[in-house]
Amino acid sequence: MPNPTAAMLVIGDEILSGRTRDANMHYLATELTKAGIDLQEVRVVSDDPDAITAAVKALSAGYDTVFTSGGIGPTHDDITAENVARAFDRPIGIREDARALLAAHYARSGQELNEARLRMARIPDGATLIDNPISTAPGFSIKNVHVMAGVPSIFQAMLASILPTLTGGAPVLSQTLEINRGEGDIAGPLGELAARYSDLSIGSYPFQRDGCYGANIVIRGQDGSRVDAAMAELAAIFSA
Repeated sequence: MPNPTAAMLVIGDEILSGRTRDANMHYLATELTKAGIDLQEVRVVSDDPDAITAAVKALSAGYDTVFTSGGIGPTHDDITAENVARAFDRPIGIREDARALLAAHYARSGQELNEARLRMARIPDGATLIDNPISTAPGFSIKNVHVMAGVPSIFQAMLASILPTLTGGAPVLSQTLEINRGEGDIAGPLGELAARYSDLSIGSYPFQRDGCYGANIVIRGQDGSRVDAAMAELAAIFSA
């Protein structure tokens, strides 16, 4: 059976402007691969209410699981929560269990739980909280969408609490062979190999080093014996 599918929605003007480099996509892809969940799409949208709502609707309908990152903090431009709620036609408000978590956290640190910080306790009706052991402010899950912080350390901690609850499949195995020839020279034999192993993913990733061209050929699949066989053929083809 095919593995479950997933998509990621990255939210924030700072990503699209280049002000912030997103690290969460790479981390999520790595962890989902280990869990046997296929990350098939990553979409980036600005801090625009309609863009967030439309993307959440589309991705939720198209994939088994959706992960979002960004836009659940205390400032005016943190608008993810209300627009995820809007995507599912759910009311949203300050929820007592989320408020209590924040109250205890800020009491310990001697800070005020002011109106801005209370924004992080807004949870759509019917959602479940995602634990945040780093800074306490929770994410939430609603239907098949998991809404998480954009700060990488917090995103990673939230993901760690979500992954055990998801149904995975077969982990994807991969092997890589570096070939010191240009892609134009290897394309024909590589295409024939890919046709013979249509159940595997065979990708060519070119590089230039010291004035010479080459490519890393990556073979991926769930059946280790098939990956081994394809890699052995690849090595034999380009051994000369």
